[in-house]
Amino acid sequence: MRNGTAVIIGAGIGGLSAGVALAQCGWNIHILERAEKIEPAGAGLAIAPNALRGLDTLGLGDGVRERAAFGSGGFRRWTGGWLLTTDAARVRQQFGDTVVVLRRSEVVDLLLKALPPGAVRTGVHGYVAEPGGDSQRARVRVTAEGSRDASEEITADLVVAADGARSAARAALFPDHPGPVYAGFTAWRLLTAPGTAEALGMPDSAETWGPGGVFGLMRLADDAVYAYATDAVPPGGRNDDEREALLARFAYWHAPIPALLKTADPEAVLRNDVWHLPVPPPRSHRGRVALLGDAAHAMTPSLGQGACQAVEDAVTLAHAVRRGDHGVPTALTTYSAARSPRTADIVRQSARAGHLTHMRSGPGLALRDAALATVGRTAPGLFYGMLRATFSWRPPAEAPE
Repeated sequence: MRNGTAVIIGAGIGGLSAGVALAQCGWNIHILERAEKIEPAGAGLAIAPNALRGLDTLGLGDGVRERAAFGSGGFRRWTGGWLLTTDAARVRQQFGDTVVVLRRSEVVDLLLKALPPGAVRTGVHGYVAEPGGDSQRARVRVTAEGSRDASEEITADLVVAADGARSAARAALFPDHPGPVYAGFTAWRLLTAPGTAEALGMPDSAETWGPGGVFGLMRLADDAVYAYATDAVPPGGRNDDEREALLARFAYWHAPIPALLKTADPEAVLRNDVWHLPVPPPRSHRGRVALLGDAAHAMTPSLGQGACQAVEDAVTLAHAVRRGDHGVPTALTTYSAARSPRTADIVRQSARAGHLTHMRSGPGLALRDAALATVGRTAPGLFYGMLRATFSWRPPAEAPE
């Protein structure tokens, strides 16, 4: 379909990527964001080769690479020893690209600049009132932030629900779906000032595994550090000073983790409980409404694939509806068939990885660390082989004109 109208609910990485992809296919797009202004929900972002290919189809891959640094150099014990080191050159050789890390805000900025002027409307809620079908357009009810009475209705040929793990659209389409479940751990994220990595003598980016959690240190292009931590704690907790709480939790982990926390701005520390969808929705669409990103497949951050899968969704969706010869509902059936099995598998893998990295049992930890160290020492190819199904994804071929 050319010049159809698409309403996108949510202006995160997935919603913005869908907006760019659909606009490039000739769709008139309207992105609805409930926040008063677009502020990226997070600190840093790792983008794997599969998502970089997706961004390449949008003309944004090189812009991301120019702003990014290489990702993880491997995995360490909480006491400091290396469990497994990764080789960026080998990743590039096998997958055509490597993992890059940059500020989430930089990716959002690139996406916003690639959108048509006036495409994003902030301070409004979008709700699916009617999913539509072959002969009926979908309807979206739009309500201003803070208002219960003032509302309007938009009809659309396509609705993209990119409204997060607690998606109201998903609940409306599939009311019997159980929704998100607490993954068993909470995450903290922060960005330091430029030059921090050099000042702390940080040798390499790495993710450190210890009892009950992880701590990641990712060097950015300007020598700032994107740091993240997780801990197996009950949901809903809060501390008056999250930085001090992290210092207490990780005080005895290897350098430079304690030093970095001591120099970090307390106001820069973000805390979020991790929720995921262990039970996938029956499919990734209904009628003329497509679920995208966390709304379709919220996953733990343990594989670094949340935003990456949202980019894949956006590119696949745009390809499916690029030519509307058989109608949007039929095109979305193709989208669901392409995305649902893949994302359900990655959600399961990510949940397993999250369980593995949050073990507390002494014997279990020893067995886990010994196994990873053995792979790193004797069979590194096995580790890269585990990444193949995820990293080797390629965007669908463009439909002929």
